[in-house]
Amino acid sequence: MIPIKETRDGVFFRLRVLPRSSRSELAGIQDNALKLKIMAPPVEGKANLECIRFLSDKLGIRKSQITIKAGHKSKSKTVFISGIKKEDVESIVPSE
Repeated sequence: MIPIKETRDGVFFRLRVLPRSSRSELAGIQDNALKLKIMAPPVEGKANLECIRFLSDKLGIRKSQITIKAGHKSKSKTVFISGIKKEDVESIVPSE
């Protein structure tokens, strides 16, 4: 399981993003981060927008609840999601 920091406002966790994949999907865990394959290229913020869109669809929440806090130009990102609990994120993490 990935480390998820729960606060009273939401949760923080790490993502490992693999842009330009053949499809967008959760792909397990890598380096204590949720591994996310996305089809978007890593140019002009397209990969970041696709990460937010994918996570909002997967968790059934609004895109405005998701913020990339660190790693805007990196494959390793720290994400904050407001209004959810640790268990909500754990429910979408694929089992190894």
